[in-house]
Amino acid sequence: MAIIIDETTNVLVQGITGKQGLFHTRQMLEYGTKIVAGISPGKGGTRVEGIPVYDSVRAACEDHKIDASVIFIPASLAKDAALESLEAGIKAVVVVTEHIPVHDEMAIVAYAKRVKAVVIGPNTFGIVSSGKCKMGIPPNQFFISGPVGVVARSGTLTYEIVGNLTAKGIGQSTVVGLGGDRVVGLSFTDVLEKFEQDPETKAVVLIGEIGGSAEEEAAKYIRGMTKPVIAYIAGKSAPPGKRMGHAGAIIERGNGTYQGKVKALTLAGARVAELPFQVPEIVQEILSKK
Repeated sequence: MAIIIDETTNVLVQGITGKQGLFHTRQMLEYGTKIVAGISPGKGGTRVEGIPVYDSVRAACEDHKIDASVIFIPASLAKDAALESLEAGIKAVVVVTEHIPVHDEMAIVAYAKRVKAVVIGPNTFGIVSSGKCKMGIPPNQFFISGPVGVVARSGTLTYEIVGNLTAKGIGQSTVVGLGGDRVVGLSFTDVLEKFEQDPETKAVVLIGEIGGSAEEEAAKYIRGMTKPVIAYIAGKSAPPGKRMGHAGAIIERGNGTYQGKVKALTLAGARVAELPFQVPEIVQEILSKK
């Protein structure tokens, strides 16, 4: 099985005619994603890769059943694009865009909670239900079907770890990118709950990083999980007060340290790898005992 999206998900691409939107639409189609429509104001009535283009989300929803939307829209217009999908009743919205103003992100996430929709991101690589559906920007070749759920804040680190899992023949049920900004739609705990309920996910990999308290909050939930959790935390050598890449990856007033996150996860029963290449080894060891 998979969480949030699967092979039946009807996907809408917002910004389909832009450079990034067009490139990743082609990649998503190649992976097998069921893209039914695209949005590009002023270009309604045209087609991209055989996909009908509409001027608005409402217009697309009149002609198609749409389950999820992925947004490739510049930061200044991303809030409007996300709210347009949420207002149209779309229940899963993936916001790839980075550099969205924090108040815009707060508005998106608050509205999604009000209408009981899922927002993945902003500033996310997206989500992949391996072998079924991909929404976002990850390279296609790294993802194969299997029993391991993955939830992460970092994109490139996820590709490395998932690529190593795949190289060992260990597939993934769903890989979720929470997003690297301070305000995001889903927490580690939200996704862990979904993996805990998914009968075909046998183990979960959590890829975290310094800054914030998301991993410590996840540790509280991990204590009660029936499925093993393998974690890796990036940023071990980062100096306090210096932001390392993501807006959320900064240690402030002693909070969000590498040591604190590792301690919380370890006490909760998670296996914490010191280096990325160790994650597949630990996963393989745990799965072999099941």
